[in-house]
Amino acid sequence: MTFSLPDLPYSHDALGTYMSKETLEYHHDKHHLAYVNNGNNLLKGSEWENKSLEEIVRGSYGKNAALFNNAGQHYNHTHFWKWMKPNGGGKIPGALERALVESFGSVEKAKEDFIAAGTTQFGSGWGWLSVVDGKIVAAKTPNGESPLVGKGTPILGVDVWEHSYYIDYRNRRPDYLKAFVEHLVNWEYVAELYQAATR
Repeated sequence: MTFSLPDLPYSHDALGTYMSKETLEYHHDKHHLAYVNNGNNLLKGSEWENKSLEEIVRGSYGKNAALFNNAGQHYNHTHFWKWMKPNGGGKIPGALERALVESFGSVEKAKEDFIAAGTTQFGSGWGWLSVVDGKIVAAKTPNGESPLVGKGTPILGVDVWEHSYYIDYRNRRPDYLKAFVEHLVNWEYVAELYQAATR
């Protein structure tokens, strides 16, 4: 397969003050596009050329760092745009809400652990909620890694590379993460991924 840049599922200015038009123009139109272009160049002639994106990410991990970094970031970002929506946050669908309570003790604790994962990731990387052995866990990964290369199935991720938040929040990563959880998360999409991961 070849990588292609997905369209944003909303306009560049749809996320308002929580993620600005300028941030999305740089992050989606430039950063994500670079991962797509670099990934396609590195994919040519490789053993993963005709594999799915998930297979490329898993297969190149620890074997082809350059391809993995670009494929991993393409995978992460393709979901990242869908993990957000205008007027996000708010009510969590029932089955997902129950799973979060079972896994963390409360929805608030799940949110706290997710924010803590993103806050404490040193340098560039991602904060995650993923399904491991039927349970939802919070985790963090460096650079373009995700739970996909471990034992987890990602259901929610937040980009903590500085280009994701520096225009709007400067160095206030915790403020960005709190705004992401309370105002941007598309919990319906998270619920879809949770359902698929636990079938």
